[in-house]
Amino acid sequence: MAFKYIILALLAGLNLAAAVQPPRAILLFVADDLGYNDTTAYGGEGVPCPNVQRLADQGLLFTDAHSTNSVCTPSRYSMLTGQYAWRQKGTGILPGDAALILPTRDKAPTLGTLMQQAGYRTAAIGKWHLGLGSGNIDWNQPISPAPADAGFDYSFIMAATGDRVPCVYVENGQVLNLDPADPIHVNYQGKTYPGEKTATTHPELLKPWGRPSNKQHADTIIDGISRIGHMSGGTAALWKDQDIADDITAAAERFIARCAGKPLFLYFCTNDIHVPRYPHARFRGKSPLGIRGDVTLQMDDSLGRLMTALKQTGYKPEETLIIFTSDNGPVISDGYEDGAREACSAHRPAHPWRGGKYSLFEGGTRIPFIAYWPGIITPGTNPALICQLDLPRTLADLCGVETPENSLRDSENQLQALIGKDTRGRTDLVTQAFEAPRYALRSGQWKYIPAFRKHGKEQLYNLSTDPGENHNLAPEQPERASQLRKRLEQLTRESAH
Repeated sequence: MAFKYIILALLAGLNLAAAVQPPRAILLFVADDLGYNDTTAYGGEGVPCPNVQRLADQGLLFTDAHSTNSVCTPSRYSMLTGQYAWRQKGTGILPGDAALILPTRDKAPTLGTLMQQAGYRTAAIGKWHLGLGSGNIDWNQPISPAPADAGFDYSFIMAATGDRVPCVYVENGQVLNLDPADPIHVNYQGKTYPGEKTATTHPELLKPWGRPSNKQHADTIIDGISRIGHMSGGTAALWKDQDIADDITAAAERFIARCAGKPLFLYFCTNDIHVPRYPHARFRGKSPLGIRGDVTLQMDDSLGRLMTALKQTGYKPEETLIIFTSDNGPVISDGYEDGAREACSAHRPAHPWRGGKYSLFEGGTRIPFIAYWPGIITPGTNPALICQLDLPRTLADLCGVETPENSLRDSENQLQALIGKDTRGRTDLVTQAFEAPRYALRSGQWKYIPAFRKHGKEQLYNLSTDPGENHNLAPEQPERASQLRKRLEQLTRESAH
């Protein structure tokens, strides 16, 4: 009799999934370097983020969600391709003049092309950092391939990152506001242009929060901040750092208005909390956590504006799926002496997890992830192990798109977890760090990190009892460590399907 009820319950769950109709609007909101404990939604007390909190109160808050990598380029690559970044060469942290690393539509599907197939108008707005063109970019001509070739009908992007040149917006493959009489030149080979001002030659031009803390960030000064890389020209096209959040949010608001109620998919990537941090005057000094807290407030403001724009354009809450997340774990100070280290001395942005950006410990990839869809997703928390890697296959299934055979190699359909009907999620997940050792394996509540180099030691942690990864159980449980080591080796050799 008990078996009968189990079968009926399973069938009811399947029928519920089949009854879910695709939302008319999907907003994938990706913050940058925002930690697990950086907002009140996950217990942080330093910065009130009312819009993130509203999503958490009215949506499903995931407590074991991950990026695939603890730095941005590879995690974004995985989010859009459904494939671990380490399967493709050249997916590390990219320079500002790198070629596009996403597959074009003739090569393989991306999250953008899948949403186009489902009938959505698609847009990529904000931070990109996935490369443009095919190498040796001429910034003064239309750039191809561009986001349009990877599935986005409209794009308004930062060419690379806030701390890398060129400091310009690229709209639909062309630099915005470029004066042909003042062409842009960019290089990452250390070549200084005539008249170029750097942190070394003109330190007096630096704003207090624009002073580099290392040589890497000490090249061309733009808007009082020294950058990575060298640039000349393009004066009329340069962004103003304090306006970046407003500029990209306004571009997203315009896209929403143009869609006028038609199905839309918006991949929106704020530059906040990433360095250089230059909050708009209306946020400056508003946080007890200094400049890093100020840009967290700014990020929350962008989220609120987009939620309002969707509603005012006619997208009812019950027709709108919003996914809020971050590209990787947090970092306090990352290239500039902006006062964040002092202001955040008592703040633990990844708490209760160990590590942060660049790290292989949990804080490097365990990120905030909230799914909001009134009427479909019941508010609460979900402990399921999920990954941004799963978004392409999950959203494709939600929107009724068949995926090509052998595509989305590592992406899993986690729709049941996304809508709160499954609390387990993935069985295994491979995470990667910028720093060595290269890989780690999550299997249930177990975390395995292989030995690195000759004198390294393999590590094994039970996260249910040791979230800080302080007690290495590998010496005490060699059989379990061996089992997980073999599983990690298998996963890094083979497809997930």
